[in-house]
Amino acid sequence: MVRMQFTNGLAGAAIVAFTIIGAHVAAQGAPQAPPPAGAPQTPPPAGGTPATGGRGQGQGRGGGRGAATFPAQQREPGDPAVIDRGKAVYTVSCTPCHGVDLRGGVTGGPNLLRSQVVLNDQAGELIHPIVRGARAERGMPPLPISDDDIKAVAEYIHSVLLTARGQGAPPESNVPPPNAIVGDAAAGAKYFAAKCSSCHSPSGDLQGIGTRLPEGKMLQNHWLTGGGGRGRGRGAGGPPPKPITATVTLPSGEKVEGALLAIDDFLVTVRQADGSVRSVRRVGTVPKVEITDPLQAHRALMAEYTDKDMHDVTAYLATLK
Repeated sequence: MVRMQFTNGLAGAAIVAFTIIGAHVAAQGAPQAPPPAGAPQTPPPAGGTPATGGRGQGQGRGGGRGAATFPAQQREPGDPAVIDRGKAVYTVSCTPCHGVDLRGGVTGGPNLLRSQVVLNDQAGELIHPIVRGARAERGMPPLPISDDDIKAVAEYIHSVLLTARGQGAPPESNVPPPNAIVGDAAAGAKYFAAKCSSCHSPSGDLQGIGTRLPEGKMLQNHWLTGGGGRGRGRGAGGPPPKPITATVTLPSGEKVEGALLAIDDFLVTVRQADGSVRSVRRVGTVPKVEITDPLQAHRALMAEYTDKDMHDVTAYLATLK
């Protein structure tokens, strides 16, 4: 009796299951009846087609034009105070390599408006390690910028991306570039004496610079960056610039010195004179780290120069034959 009841139960369940499946198949194959007259109709999603989560939503080259492609383009405008702070830091520390407009500077830095790192960065998390030295071997030295300043710079860069119209270099033109030697050499000599003579000498390191760099634009780019440019500026202007260095004083009194490769809140890494690389753990302010940036004075002056200052100093340096 028990077995008969169990068998009957299975048969009943099978009948119900086949009935449900048959109804589902029939519903799929049958044409849908039009809605009754006057019945409200559900409007199609924006864009004309339902979202599928695929490349049609702007996630790839073939995607639609409704949604932005990169995180940097999918954000609300940032805090104006933070953006202003980031712009000031960028002007001093980043302009020589990446340009005033972020499209690449006089020293050959990449176009940040096309950088995949920048486009996919949200709040500086991808930019931070590069500023700290993650790409030192590719020509991007670590910069002694605080974490808050790095975030501010990232916010400023993203603000430029939100307002940029078109990316890349300006269109090519047959018009010759303007001559940078348009300033007053006498005024440039006075400026040089006041701002530059403590580190440079027209009869020393700058002797003959007007002959070595006869092209006005090249000369101006070279001295603005302290001779630290890659490419044309370095090859024509003399020896490569001195690197940023660090002196790490351990609690025992031992000092670890060398070119600064990377620094953050946990480690400082230097390349020593013998070529070996050494990393030292940091806990707060221990060990003591002293950073020397040979181009710090140039970076600071970048925020002060007027167009007239730059033209005048360039005109003066052009006279040093």
